[in-house]
Amino acid sequence: MESLIQNNAAQGMAFSSAPTDPAVVHRAARAVRPAASTSIAMQVLPGIPDIAPGDDLAALLLESIERAALSLQDGDILVIAHKVVSKAEGRITRLADVVPGEKARQLGLELNKDPRKVEVILGESSRVVRAIKRPGQLEGTLIAEHRLGFICANAAVDESNVGAEETVILLPEDPDRSAREICALLERASGVRLGVVITDTFGRPWRMGLVNVAVGLAKVPSQIDLVGERDAFGRELSVTVPALADELAAASGLLMSKDGKTPAILFRGIDWTPDNSSARDLVRPQQEDLFR
Repeated sequence: MESLIQNNAAQGMAFSSAPTDPAVVHRAARAVRPAASTSIAMQVLPGIPDIAPGDDLAALLLESIERAALSLQDGDILVIAHKVVSKAEGRITRLADVVPGEKARQLGLELNKDPRKVEVILGESSRVVRAIKRPGQLEGTLIAEHRLGFICANAAVDESNVGAEETVILLPEDPDRSAREICALLERASGVRLGVVITDTFGRPWRMGLVNVAVGLAKVPSQIDLVGERDAFGRELSVTVPALADELAAASGLLMSKDGKTPAILFRGIDWTPDNSSARDLVRPQQEDLFR
């Protein structure tokens, strides 16, 4: 099957769910412990067209699934790049329509950034975390705290894969709500239990490179609370809380190439229990932030 990645060494393995463990238990309000799987599968949903404001993204996803001769199964998780969601919701801004304020003009001058783009960034931000332009840099770096709590470059305002010049794309107004709406439509059409993760690409403090992270969730647990469980040698775990949603998001980046128009990945074989979680659960609370 095209674009299939599995963590099993066997070749030609069918795209099917790993067995579930009935002993899955809730550990906290938004955390469950999944059973160990011996394999998972990831499948690109092919042929998703360029998205325009007002498009029915859920219907287009269903068409893509049918085109790939797949059928949704209980427990499948769809991981979707936020840009197709943002486009469908009209979260696109033409810079020609933006009038920069004094702060945006000043930061634009300091950072050699288009002050119109800076104005959009400030409009999406609750605060500027760092603004710096080092010697030799063509354009400076603007790190901001997005109004949803995410800390990232340019408050996630981006010009790539927008499809038009002098245009920027923003995160969905409420990515969790967007994920829930897509998930509900897909579940209604398929009659099975699903999860949805909406992603964006962030840099990371103290590490080079970029990874996809979760910015919107429907039913997928944000974290897995393993505190009180035991490791392979019987030692009790005291602080282990893997970020399941971010793990799925990061894995999706293996197939979401920037030039491949592959904004949706179907995961199968993940053992999970639906939960009323939010991507904002992954934002470290201020009282626990040792670097603020």
